[in-house]
Amino acid sequence: MANKTLIPPGLTYIADNVKSKDNILGASKESGAKWAKDLNLPKEGETIFFAGCGYQFSGDLESMMGLIKKMDGSAIGSDFAMGAANLGKKFGIDAGGIFRKLASKGNETEAQPLRDAVKVLSKIGIKFGYLAEEEPCCGGIIYYAGMQKDFAEHAKNVHARLKAKGVKQVIGLVPSCTYTLRNLMATSTGTNDIEVKHFTEVVAQNLSKLDLKFSKAVKVTYHDPCQLGRYLGLKEEPRQILRAIKGIEFVEPAWTKGDYSTCCGGGGGFEAVFPELSQMLAKNRTKELVDTKAQIIVTSCPGCIMQLKTGLKELKVEGVEVLDLAEIVAQSLS
Repeated sequence: MANKTLIPPGLTYIADNVKSKDNILGASKESGAKWAKDLNLPKEGETIFFAGCGYQFSGDLESMMGLIKKMDGSAIGSDFAMGAANLGKKFGIDAGGIFRKLASKGNETEAQPLRDAVKVLSKIGIKFGYLAEEEPCCGGIIYYAGMQKDFAEHAKNVHARLKAKGVKQVIGLVPSCTYTLRNLMATSTGTNDIEVKHFTEVVAQNLSKLDLKFSKAVKVTYHDPCQLGRYLGLKEEPRQILRAIKGIEFVEPAWTKGDYSTCCGGGGGFEAVFPELSQMLAKNRTKELVDTKAQIIVTSCPGCIMQLKTGLKELKVEGVEVLDLAEIVAQSLS
């Protein structure tokens, strides 16, 4: 069992949110599910689309991380702020909610990758549901914080909730959630009776069903999320998809790609614990990608998207955008 006094306040705060509110921000489940309110998706099914916290709360998460980075450079310090937020919880004070209100962009377009993934999967012909407010948090951050016993209990609960909904297959969009549900949950429960795939894997397997053409000729590069490439082993699939899109010239750094791709500095709560170092890594990785002269940087992870956007701001680069793979595929559908 992990000694919680050794766990950084930022990770403790996030882990407590998962255990008490079933998401990493401690926000309401209804606010996370609002992106799908007009899509009329079934709320259950043997196959479900797993949205994940990173995309459902991406706008608030990006704003909150920005606030933490500012605090880290101030006299207060991010550890003190996170410690105060943890203490406030014990007295019924929702400091996180206050942070979210102060920092929130209130922009629902941040969930566009989710809507676009639904669009692409529907185009392929896959029938699926979305659990909405009933979607459990995968709890991966608890595991990475070193709280293995707590995670094992959480994983068993998640598995039971999915089975109770009749779920047999999960298609995830967040690499971390997908790996947690596919590998860590199976290890903790001792069962492997739910098939878990990532969106990129499903699209790559069904490319013959799609006629993809981008609206204009454009140079595109790709950033490998650590969880997708190194943990799930999905390195060629995203590239296969991008090469299949007419109008795209695919370019990459000379060697920092695939197995040797540089980390963007996000993931596992790293940005909440080491904000300044995380920002430096984001800037370094973004420069490697910008040097390819690409006009669009594509990746497949909400944390990476946040970090690469930060890198572009730090480098003061204009005319380059960061898109999730689901977005560029959806924009290329005929």
